[in-house]
Amino acid sequence: MPRPSFNDLNAFVLVATRRSFRRAADELGMAPSSLSHAMRSLESNLGVRLLNRTTRSVALTEAGDRLLARLSPMLEDVEAALAEASATRDVPAGTVRINAPETAALMLTRHVIPCVLDRFPEVNVDLVTEGRFVDIVEAGFDAGVRLGETVPQDMVAVRFGEGMQFLTVASPTYLKRVRRPKAPEDLLSQACIRHRMPSGKLYRWEFERSGEKTALDVPGRLTFNSIALMVEAALEHRGIAYVPKAAVAPFLQSGRLVPVLEDWCPPGPGLFLYYPGHRQIPSALQAFIQVLRARLP
Repeated sequence: MPRPSFNDLNAFVLVATRRSFRRAADELGMAPSSLSHAMRSLESNLGVRLLNRTTRSVALTEAGDRLLARLSPMLEDVEAALAEASATRDVPAGTVRINAPETAALMLTRHVIPCVLDRFPEVNVDLVTEGRFVDIVEAGFDAGVRLGETVPQDMVAVRFGEGMQFLTVASPTYLKRVRRPKAPEDLLSQACIRHRMPSGKLYRWEFERSGEKTALDVPGRLTFNSIALMVEAALEHRGIAYVPKAAVAPFLQSGRLVPVLEDWCPPGPGLFLYYPGHRQIPSALQAFIQVLRARLP
């Protein structure tokens, strides 16, 4: 029986954990058809079926499940050994893959990533933005970014930047056309730019002042699932948006947007970059964290 290669075994683990040939192929940098052919060859060499395939999904057979259980810790040990060897280099190198929500990604691209690229020429940054929470280990990321209370407890977390503050903002032109809101309830008669969550639900705007809390299902003709589009609509005088302060800081400074109900919008928990604590930290991630702490303390 031909001995399976390390690359074939690693590819099997990726397909098995991602439950998708396309996702695994993207991470491996190969065509899904080539990956499928490699898995068929592996099954043929082993003389056993490892994967059940349909046009939409991939599932493990009993033999595949047993093989995955044995291979996963072994490949993690190999990965840790390689990362440990790489860490002895004087110059950090490699690609750091980070999953972050849109607003946090903007902060990183403005304040951190340019410095990383300038200081560490052999470090690459692969930044993926999405609103839904993902398992960074299963999805193949080195690190993720979340608000403090949502970071998984088994992760190492590095806080950066100030507390995350959400603000209701509008353009001066819009506010000239309407009666300026003085309390959250006044928003019920305004044109609000609403936010649809990754779950499909509309986000309820949350306010707090002197211990009094309220959450509103605001009205509005515009609904977006993107913070950037909400900000753009507010800049175009289409209504009031409720967005992270970091996303509108330049426009507040220039006066193109102004805060509304600012005394009802206290700062919330800060952002954290988090990563698995049981693995050797890749040198590229170490370099990224070093810059993050310096640029956004």
